[in-house]
Amino acid sequence: MVEVLRQRLNGCEPTIALILGSGLGDIAEAIEDASVIPFEDIPAFPRATVRGHAGRFVCGTLNASTVIALQGRLHLYEGHNPEMAGMPVRLMHELGARMLLVSNAAGGIRRTLVPGDFMLIRDHINLMWRSPLAGPAKDAESRFPDMSEPYDLDLSRRMRLAALKAGIPLAEGVYAGLLGPAYETPAEVRMLERLGADAVGMSTVPEVIVARALGMRVAGVSCITNVAAGMSGIPLNHAEVLETTERVRHRFIALVRAFLGSLKSDP
Repeated sequence: MVEVLRQRLNGCEPTIALILGSGLGDIAEAIEDASVIPFEDIPAFPRATVRGHAGRFVCGTLNASTVIALQGRLHLYEGHNPEMAGMPVRLMHELGARMLLVSNAAGGIRRTLVPGDFMLIRDHINLMWRSPLAGPAKDAESRFPDMSEPYDLDLSRRMRLAALKAGIPLAEGVYAGLLGPAYETPAEVRMLERLGADAVGMSTVPEVIVARALGMRVAGVSCITNVAAGMSGIPLNHAEVLETTERVRHRFIALVRAFLGSLKSDP
């Protein structure tokens, strides 16, 4: 599988991997000298089935960094096993990426978060009850990865500085990853709030676990696209998610560009 990617991406050797959440894929269009391969052109690789996920690998240059972007992701609720949900990270690592910036669309639990806000992910809670590391151990991966710092402190610091430089407000908090695809009930949201979650979604956690098992440094950002169930009195729907990400996409692109720029500067 990785050899097909390497060939179709014209030997691109990325150092940074980007996973672009629902409606946040537009930054892939800004990648220069890009080589692109749709998921369906990769043998035995599943297609993306969710609106807002184009389903492509895009490799090229962005802000003087060689990056590979996953424009769309694989969710457990689509029926993929946990190992497959983490497969894109394994492939991007094998191509050369040692750093991962993961993004997602999330529901805001903390009362101060409103749709359109960005939240730096400080930590996460895995409530998917599945691990992408289950099964036979892989040579390149730690069998028992330490998760005391899933999101790299230095990369998080750089993201804060990038947001400040770009003039983009950036909250911080804990992301809860649930299986989905049904949205949470109000009772579940109250439970998550008591557990310490600030935002909730249906992705990200498997990818971060795989990245840490591979020794990759990780930074994460949630786009708050709606308030969680029971907090607004308005029924939740995916169209609202995409409407919000469309509204803030230029700010997200500016944030990622500023973050990549910070990696080229002194600590």
